[in-house]
Amino acid sequence: MQEPRTPDVETTISVEEEVSKPSERVIEIVTETFQALGDVTRVKILYALQQRTMCVREIAYQVGISESAVSHQLRLLRDRRLVRRKRQSNKVYYSLDDHHLPVMFREAEYHADHILNDRPNHPYP
Repeated sequence: MQEPRTPDVETTISVEEEVSKPSERVIEIVTETFQALGDVTRVKILYALQQRTMCVREIAYQVGISESAVSHQLRLLRDRRLVRRKRQSNKVYYSLDDHHLPVMFREAEYHADHILNDRPNHPYP
């Protein structure tokens, strides 16, 4: 018995659609960024660093985890260029390295608000 054939569908991609499609490298970076943001501890660290520049000890206190755990997470965040470090004398201070993070967090907070309060979708400005 022969399997039914799917009709051939002609796909036409306009020049605008092809140009607006992100490159594979951009997609990889977006994926890495969302993976980094997919951990509660890292998000808490980034929220803390939105407030001000801090050393590992201050971050550990703010987030409520050990300094070694903070250092481990900061290494990953540095590798993704989400935080930067600056040495001052014998201390290392960390700050956000990407001004897009607060905007991304705000959008995620709006999304959470829609879920928590069962709000309908709305047009995006």
